[in-house]
Amino acid sequence: METENDTLIPEFLIVGLLDNPELQPILFGLFLSMYLVTVLGNLLIILAVSSSSHLHTPMYFFLCNLSFIDICFVSTTIPKMLVNMHSQRKGISYRECLTQVYFFTILVGMDNFLLTLMAYDRFVAICHPLHYTVIMSPWVCTLLVLIFWIIMFWVSLTLILLTNELNFSRGTEIPHFFCELAQVIKVANSDTHVINIFMYVLTSLLGVIPMIGIFMSYSQIISSLLRMSSTVSKYKAFSTCGSHLCVVSLFYGSGLGVYFSSSVSHPYQRRMIASLMYTVISPMLNPFIYCLRNKDVKDALGELVNRVVLCPSILRTLRQIL
Repeated sequence: METENDTLIPEFLIVGLLDNPELQPILFGLFLSMYLVTVLGNLLIILAVSSSSHLHTPMYFFLCNLSFIDICFVSTTIPKMLVNMHSQRKGISYRECLTQVYFFTILVGMDNFLLTLMAYDRFVAICHPLHYTVIMSPWVCTLLVLIFWIIMFWVSLTLILLTNELNFSRGTEIPHFFCELAQVIKVANSDTHVINIFMYVLTSLLGVIPMIGIFMSYSQIISSLLRMSSTVSKYKAFSTCGSHLCVVSLFYGSGLGVYFSSSVSHPYQRRMIASLMYTVISPMLNPFIYCLRNKDVKDALGELVNRVVLCPSILRTLRQIL
């Protein structure tokens, strides 16, 4: 990265959501609350699934990974935004910006892969139930998740190395509330032809292909359900897909909103609102979607709460007896 004076620390300026200083405390409280709700909600999902032996299945294994990624997702962007709101500053160092880009790219890719794996899991469970335990064995699920993590680590590293070759002016403004790669590339002063081509190929591989995989899985699921004679069996089979479909619709719907808002050159405020949907709102709503639409998760959460509530009373009773 080239700057006018190498003795100074290079820094970007994040435009943020609003410029009105009077509204910053309100936004700070709002996003802090959303961050805490997101972390707590996804953490409860992980604890509930981990503590219930009957939920140790591939579907809930993927759900735990999705919850972990959602916690990391919001932790990549919101804390820095909260710090800037509290300090009334807009600066983010070059290294911090690249770090955000690196982890954000990994987590977006993992979100895509996990949603695809969850759709495939439902496809195998409904369309090939007799072979489910063989196809979706624990070691296969763990291996798939591990492979996708490794792929995303290397893909994101390649993007960072390409971005590091770009030149930026001192005090360059990024019209967003975090360092999104597409916006960082747009404000570069050097040729971005190579990294743009890499991004288009990457979007096709990590975005379009998972969407096609999800679509094909659910087309096979619907075809299988239509062949079922029992209405009860149809409802029971499809009910296990309801939560996943809601999460997929929310994630990809907001993601497409970001893409189309950028492609038609809408004002940056609209693009940021669309980005908020999949970077903040979607991770926050996912635990509620799975809790409200999934009886097993609700029961597991109830058992977890009972254990937490009853443990102190049991300890007090034991102390009194002893």
